[in-house]
Amino acid sequence: MSYIINTENAPVAIGPYVQAVNLDSMILISGQIPICPKSGQVADNIAAQTRQSLDNIKAIVEAAGLKVAYIVKTMVFLKDLNDFATVNAIYEAFFTEHNAQFPARSCVEVSRLPKDVKIEIEAIAFRR
Repeated sequence: MSYIINTENAPVAIGPYVQAVNLDSMILISGQIPICPKSGQVADNIAAQTRQSLDNIKAIVEAAGLKVAYIVKTMVFLKDLNDFATVNAIYEAFFTEHNAQFPARSCVEVSRLPKDVKIEIEAIAFRR
């Protein structure tokens, strides 16, 4: 079994790391910035960026043979904590849309993110 998870449905890593690592029962997903894997573009607004980061995570989880419902922990990095309410609304809708319980989560404000995006989200999924 390969421990590295890679899918063309999520953006390629922009540094010396992989999209995710499969530890059999646990999938560790690298931070996903909101790059559209097909176009390589980044939307301007926080709502679209949040959704794209979550869609990238979904693609990686599915490449591991799992569903969004298997995500047990996320870590959200925001450039501006004033965007927290918008991010929460998109985040809630995403997990609800996928009939998934909300995972444990941390959220912190950071001074800068790669490619000057507004958000980055990493996740851990657990194979039940």
